[in-house]
Amino acid sequence: MSRREAVLSAGGLFLLALVVRALIASTIPFPTPEDTAYYYGVARNVVEGRGLISDAIWSFQTPPLEFPRPAFEVWLPLPTLLALVPMLVLGTSFHAAQVTTVLIASLVPVLTWRIAADLAVELELPVGRARTLALGSGITAAVSLPLLLHGVLPDSTTPYTVLALAGCLLMVRIVRELRGARALDRRLLGLGVVFGLAALTRNEVVWLGLTWIVVAWWGARRMSAAWRSALVRLVGVPALVGLAILSPWLLRDWIVFGSPLPGQAATNALSITGFDIFAYADPPTLARYLAQGPAFMVSSRVDGFIHNLFSVLLIPSFPVGVVGLVSLFIVRRVGTARSLRPLVLLSAITFTATTLLFPVATTWGTFLHAAGPVQVLLIVGCLAGLDAFIVRVGKLRGWTRPVAWLGPTLTVATSVLFSFAILGYAQQSRDVQTRYAALGPALATAGLSQDELAAPVIADFPIWYAEGMRHSSLALPDEPPSDVVALAQRFGARLLVLSSDGHGRWPGVIDAGPTGPGGPSAACFHEVTLTEPTDPAERAALQGTRVFRIDCS
Repeated sequence: MSRREAVLSAGGLFLLALVVRALIASTIPFPTPEDTAYYYGVARNVVEGRGLISDAIWSFQTPPLEFPRPAFEVWLPLPTLLALVPMLVLGTSFHAAQVTTVLIASLVPVLTWRIAADLAVELELPVGRARTLALGSGITAAVSLPLLLHGVLPDSTTPYTVLALAGCLLMVRIVRELRGARALDRRLLGLGVVFGLAALTRNEVVWLGLTWIVVAWWGARRMSAAWRSALVRLVGVPALVGLAILSPWLLRDWIVFGSPLPGQAATNALSITGFDIFAYADPPTLARYLAQGPAFMVSSRVDGFIHNLFSVLLIPSFPVGVVGLVSLFIVRRVGTARSLRPLVLLSAITFTATTLLFPVATTWGTFLHAAGPVQVLLIVGCLAGLDAFIVRVGKLRGWTRPVAWLGPTLTVATSVLFSFAILGYAQQSRDVQTRYAALGPALATAGLSQDELAAPVIADFPIWYAEGMRHSSLALPDEPPSDVVALAQRFGARLLVLSSDGHGRWPGVIDAGPTGPGGPSAACFHEVTLTEPTDPAERAALQGTRVFRIDCS
């Protein structure tokens, strides 16, 4: 491939992805899901001069528990820092926050193209088939539903995907050039930068680092007897560079939260329900976890496996993901290709670790937000498998003309078809925005006192509430009413706002009354009648929302 062709291919893919993602981003006016709202809300607070704080307390395991809440007690800051750049120029709207994400996400198809091109070179494909495999993979990544959806949301998914893919590409080149290449030191430094930035994005950088240790060990073993010292250099240089980039943030966390470690992230491994991330009086502990027994240990991991494989990987990317997974296992030289080795290893480690170590938390998004590299692997595997299949059929049928374009035609067409599901997601975003636009006036006319309206609110969607209402909010723990009353008394909260009937035992525990499973404390919650909006859209968006006074007097 000539330099001119490479530049045109990369540039064309970037522009295609940019246009598609910009169009999709314009249809999403409100930051859903809640982690997206969190990153955006902190960025808006910084731009407004309020500092690195959040108006929502959703994790109660890391002090100080106070308003305004210091941000990022669990999550990491790079998505917010990236959103800050356009917001400082374009204002604090959500669409301004999406700009950097759209630009960065447009690199994913370019990186996918480069990975597929490396594979084509290794497989020694003819020029036409190699070009079709590489460009077909890139175009498919540009319109693939899972990559497209997260490519318009300013959260950790897209930055981590780009950094992980860049890291895998660097790993391949470092191992390939171990024997005295001049570019080796520069690439080791580059890999260290990738590690440092990824560590500011997601805790899954641990799996990326482990991947490099394995790849570096494999590469160093091919060298002379001095492979151990080479391994120390290969691992040590990127580790030191990455630590240097991460250390200021670790120091900040140490000063603000009393520890450089990421809050409750590790204790999520002890969750017995997804609602444990909001635990207040009954946080996850090893004793409580072990008390669930062996049956729970097995069933939770089976559930995590099914969720990660089907709900995260195969269903959103169907049929590309299914064909890609099969191809990686049965097509000779694809799953074992050296150019794919870091990406295959990273995918396997990430899938296995989240399934076995975080079987409950992963059903709430642990693997989902780290699955971008796996989706890219499935796309490349799918196109490589289809290429091999078409060649085989062509030989059997005696075809005399190249038809390698059939593979990308299939993958692009089906990806575009399934990506129309984003229209439903965009409607959900508009519904949530309308809900909080209607909730403010409804509360103002519900006969509540100014003290009740001014106090922090306990909500089942605390981050949405904080960003939609610009008001301090607390997460509703899935605990008995007595614990929620204690939470309200600690923070002076006077209201509970429920937007759905699916928050664990709530609101059923209130509806059962003081003689029900909630006990006498259920009587402390008194439902408030909301004024029904006259606008049909606001009335529909507010449907199911319930507000309760918290008063035990």
